This record gives sequence, C-alpha cells and structure tokens, in this order.
Amino acid sequence: MTKTALVLEGGGVRGAYTAGALAWLNDNNITFDYNVGISSGAVFLCCYLVHDKHTPFNMTCYYSSSPDNVGIRALVREGYYVAYKHVFNDYLLAKEHLDITPLMSGDIDLEVGVYDLELGKTVWYSGKDLDPELVLLRAACSLPVASAIVEYRGRKLLDGGITKMIPIERAIEKGCDKFMVITTKPKDYVRKPGSKMVDLMMRAMYKDYPSVAADYKVRHLNYNKQVAIINELVEEGKCLHFLPSETVKVSRYRGDSEKTKKLYQIGYTDMEARREEIFAFLKEDGTDK
Repeated sequence: MTKTALVLEGGGVRGAYTAGALAWLNDNNITFDYNVGISSGAVFLCCYLVHDKHTPFNMTCYYSSSPDNVGIRALVREGYYVAYKHVFNDYLLAKEHLDITPLMSGDIDLEVGVYDLELGKTVWYSGKDLDPELVLLRAACSLPVASAIVEYRGRKLLDGGITKMIPIERAIEKGCDKFMVITTKPKDYVRKPGSKMVDLMMRAMYKDYPSVAADYKVRHLNYNKQVAIINELVEEGKCLHFLPSETVKVSRYRGDSEKTKKLYQIGYTDMEARREEIFAFLKEDGTDK
C-alpha cells in the first residue's frame, strides 16, 4: 500500500489558484493519507479538509482587495504592514464562520508548518494542536517584518515559509511515496536572494532571534531545492505537480477581484484538464481514493 500526500505552498493572494484546485478536489471527493500546508496553504488546507469552499473563494476573490488589509490602514490598525488579526477575526471568523473544530480530533492526518523563533526552525503542528480561534493558523501566515510575532501556547511563532516554502521534504519524512503538490508561481520561476535592505530589517527586528535572518538569507536556496525535489519526483512518476497554466499577475498582499477570480478558475480548470491522470495516479495502489 502506498501513502499519498497533499502538499500545499503558501503565496498569500496568489493562493487563489490553490483555492480553485482544492474546490475541484472537494467536488470530486478526493482525499489523501497525509496533508500538509504552509502559510495561506495551511488555511486553505484546513478549509478543504472540512469541505468549506466558500471561505477560500471569498477570501481570495473578494476580501483580499480591501484597503483595510495592507498598507497605511493596516499600520494604523495593528502597527504592521498586514492586518492579520483583522483578516482572521473579521473575515474568517465573523463573516465566514470558519469552523475547524472537526480537525481537532486528530482523525485526519494533517500538519501545518510554523517557524519557532526560540528553536530557530520550522516546526509542525497536527490537527490536535489547532484552536477554534485560528491563532495557530494566523501564526502560520504571519510573514516576518510584515506582521507581529504570534504567541501561541508559550511559543513565539511566524510563517513556516521562512525555511519550508513547499513542504515536500516533510511529506517524505512522514513516509509518503506518492505526492500531489500545488504551488502558486509560474513554471519558470526561480527564487532570487533577498535584498540587503530585507537582510538589515531582519537583523534589526529579530536581533534576539538571529536564526530568523540567517534562515531568510538562504531562503532562495531552500525554495529552489524543494522545487528540484518535486521535479525529480515528477520524473520518477511519484508526483503530480499543479501550478498555474496561465500567468496572472497578482500581488502577494492585495488582490484584484477580476484577476483573483480568473486565477481561482484556472486552478479549477487545470485540475479538470488532468482528471483522468489524477484518478489513475491515485488508484495505482488499488484503493478508491
């Protein structure tokens, strides 16, 4: 018997592609043995696992365009470039009523990655570690510099994408041997080193946690390594990799409703276009996933 994994990158508003792809998976009742997500991918993963399609759609296609989320209004509201508390409390909880409590039983094998500042590495939390107030998921999305450090159960946390932008290595560590990976960047994308300005900001803001700046400095190397692992798995016939088949220029932080709707639809249609391939891939072990 094989062990299948669903692996989700983050990407902020670009996650509209992921949202569309996951809607297709839900519509076709496709599940996986193990599920892992980073940043916005962690949020969309939880939505997928509780069969909630409306929250990802509304978040990426409508709420993401609000001027209250980023920039001056966010700085006034929360003191940081992105108003994550506003997004999670006023949108995900108050408007969408996102309920992830079914995942807290631990019956579904899932993990979300967050960066633990005191440990100096990305760590993994299971469904049993989630909370109804979505604090852990907010931590998973809290980008360094752009947001506040999130304290959760005595730990100081930030976005796990500092080191694990595409958590393919974690899925391998968990014993999976067949993978569906959904990412949000163009096929020819190659991550470049961060600017000296970002490096200086990291060092200044996280002077008590030097690993943050050190890990961020080599972030591009980690990302490109993760892409290389995925490409090798695809070549070996062990992985289906989905990424936007069309280029839609969307900011990480703020959306344009027309563009994000298009990206969402591309995510859905990219999956549909490979329907037979997906079902054949998942049934090669003789199961009815």
